[in-house]
Amino acid sequence: MYFKNETYYKVSNLDGRIENADHRLTDDISTFSSSVAHLYSSLTKPCFDLLLIGIAMARSSRRMKANIVMGPALATIVIGTTAHILRIVSPKFGQLVAEEANRTGYLRHVHSKIITNAEEIAFYGGHKVEHSQLQEAYSRLVNQMNTIFTQKLWFIMLEQFFMKYVWSGTGMVMVSLPILTVGAAASPEHSNLIKSDEQGVSERTQYFTTARNLLLSGADAIERLMSSYKEIVALAGYTSRVAGMFEVFDEVNRGIYRKTTLYTEERNLNGILEFRNGQPVAKGQIVFSVDAKDSSISLENVPVVTPNCDIVVPSISLTIEAGMHLLITGPNGCGKSSLFRILSGLWPIYGGTLRIPKSFGGRPSMFYIPQRPYMSCGTLLDQVIYPDTRKDMEAKKISEAQLREIMRMVSLEHILDRDSFDEIRDWKDTLSGGEKQRMAIARLFYHRPKYALLDECTSAVSIDVESCIYETAKSMDITLLTITHRPTLWYVSDSFSHSHPRILFTT
Repeated sequence: MYFKNETYYKVSNLDGRIENADHRLTDDISTFSSSVAHLYSSLTKPCFDLLLIGIAMARSSRRMKANIVMGPALATIVIGTTAHILRIVSPKFGQLVAEEANRTGYLRHVHSKIITNAEEIAFYGGHKVEHSQLQEAYSRLVNQMNTIFTQKLWFIMLEQFFMKYVWSGTGMVMVSLPILTVGAAASPEHSNLIKSDEQGVSERTQYFTTARNLLLSGADAIERLMSSYKEIVALAGYTSRVAGMFEVFDEVNRGIYRKTTLYTEERNLNGILEFRNGQPVAKGQIVFSVDAKDSSISLENVPVVTPNCDIVVPSISLTIEAGMHLLITGPNGCGKSSLFRILSGLWPIYGGTLRIPKSFGGRPSMFYIPQRPYMSCGTLLDQVIYPDTRKDMEAKKISEAQLREIMRMVSLEHILDRDSFDEIRDWKDTLSGGEKQRMAIARLFYHRPKYALLDECTSAVSIDVESCIYETAKSMDITLLTITHRPTLWYVSDSFSHSHPRILFTT
């Protein structure tokens, strides 16, 4: 569910109900499963023990010719009353445990953020700020845990008082009832026989000892059942978090998002967005062309709207044909990358129609390259063919010699001279910024899509290598949609086509 229809992206960027999905996927599910497994043994064995003890007590009372209803009735009344009291005064352990898990997840998120951005933090010397944030997150978790321990302290004291004193006294009364009522239940001859014969004393002593031992075992079983109540309430908290995670995953997968928005129905003056239950409705359409000859990208009255419902562009209409290279420029925050996210289908379309070509012949229709390329775990070959696997590469009949030629095109042959394609390293830290951007271009040449969405992906590449890369992409019949701030690309783009279109985004 997490990896279906890009849920992993949408749940953290388009929906605001789950802050730390990784914590729920790992710790919460693990704790929930352990709690369920432990609860099974905590409930079944005490219940079975109580059943056997009840049968044994009834048999002993029947042999004593005593009333077998009064004792169990008294025990049921006392246990039911004390259990009802404990239930009324019991703290809301489910909510407390759920909040503890939430704060634990946030502490883990802060730690992972420091690990991910350790170099930038070290350059800035921001260890004091990060330490204070860590300390604050840790203190919030400690305070929550102390609250739970404090609530458990007085609740367990009250619980133990009922179990050790109230129930013990009730047990002694239960043991005594058959002996006290045996005279009333038995015939006069049997009563006189018990009073005169020493065998009657031994039978009563045997009954008392047996009943006392059975009641001790029964009290232990009931105590385990009562203790399991806290586990059941805690399990309710974990169940709520896990069930909520599944619900969010399912709704996000169906395109239903819940997030705090900047625009409301009152502020939506131009009627660009349609709201339902306080949330915007994505009423736009994505149409995939089924004809291999129709490989154009078309936007018809599509608004550029962020997940927070910040309207960047009220409406845009644009048609891009194959071979029609596009250069997009403008100030920061004007919606250039937002347009690419809409073209890639990452963001919902709140109006209009988006027409994009389907993939044909194993060649993807679009391939997006961000400014900061992602380096996966694995070998050097895995970096070049990502997101394909070796089996996918073999199915495409691409040889290692062709991969070497691709590495030469992006001026990365020196890496092959140093390492082989089977070398495994932490490529995120091994490669420089410019080398990682050229590795992303190598992926572009490997996949050879119809359209390439380039989001300032050559900002760390030298100008001469950048010009060579764009010329090579043109020779591969890859239509380039480029976001850039570099003036040099304006001149490089002129060599692509005499009628090269440019879009200037303004705030």
